Amino acid sequence: MDTTLLQKIGQIGVPVKDLNRALDFYQEKLSLSLLFNTDSMAFFESNGVRLMLTLPEKEEFSHSSSVIYFQVDNIKDAYHTLLEKEVTFMDEPHVVAKMEQSETWMTFFKDTEGNTHALMSEVHV
Repeated sequence: MDTTLLQKIGQIGVPVKDLNRALDFYQEKLSLSLLFNTDSMAFFESNGVRLMLTLPEKEEFSHSSSVIYFQVDNIKDAYHTLLEKEVTFMDEPHVVAKMEQSETWMTFFKDTEGNTHALMSEVHV
């Protein structure tokens, strides 16, 4: 395969059941910038990657999305900030991998639509 064919992720689609509820979660709780929305879709900016929240057109697309890993500088601070905004976490920040010079930390949370996402941080040791 030509390695220059796929250059970067342009957009990630996230299925939602209630667009207004999801709009509030992604804009107010996660503080993502809303680009624009329609009756069935909303587009957010996340540091160069566009997230598309969409009401599924067909039942086959109505299942939960892939996990989106949001990179943060300080995972414990981000965790506590989102807890204060009543984001539902499945666990606390924890080490998932140790390398020579760094550790990868993660914590997983649910959006209002049942999708699982995560915060991740590279901590230099």
